[in-house]
Amino acid sequence: MTPAEVALVFRVGPQTVSRWESRGRLSAIRTLGGQRRYYRAEIEAIVGGPVVVPDQTPPAA
Repeated sequence: MTPAEVALVFRVGPQTVSRWESRGRLSAIRTLGGQRRYYRAEIEAIVGGPVVVPDQTPPAA
């Protein structure tokens, strides 16, 4: 999951998610481009159930 998706789940900003990772509260991997990705299973374990992230694409004009 991207930092923005995790932020939506926890209702915090993406920067907060990055801070949680740096403090060891969340595990992340880095893509070849250097972007963070978080494990869905870990987020679901914290939340206590399945995670559904709403589509964030803007509506077509």
